Amino acid sequence: MAILTLVGKELAKEGMEFQYIGPLIECRGCKLKKICFALDEGKWYRVVKVRDKEHECKVHNSGKVVTVEVEEIPVEIAIDAKTVVEGETIEFHRINPKDCECEQDLCSPLGLRDGTKVKIVEVVGTIKCGNRDLKKVRVTW
Repeated sequence: MAILTLVGKELAKEGMEFQYIGPLIECRGCKLKKICFALDEGKWYRVVKVRDKEHECKVHNSGKVVTVEVEEIPVEIAIDAKTVVEGETIEFHRINPKDCECEQDLCSPLGLRDGTKVKIVEVVGTIKCGNRDLKKVRVTW
């Protein structure tokens, strides 16, 4: 099923990926806010189809937004686990930056909170971080 939202006209291109960071205060009075805010905060999306319908918007530089169809895309993270299985659902826990020697953004991804249940879509590989091995995985939540 397609997920509909609005994006700035200048950004609306098939294949464009973005992270939904949440509602903006400037949008409180907008009659179209429900469609803009229909996404899940922190998740990443890819535009799969751009529709022809344009709307006025006070937030975007072009002054216009267009309706697009998007799909949720998996996010790459690092987890401290000896074994992980594709399809498994686990509870995400950030790796303390003080304990991370590899300087990977994967250990503390933007928008993903401790305790969030994530589904492992794909096991990508192993990351060496100091004296431990982390698993690099793609997840949805």
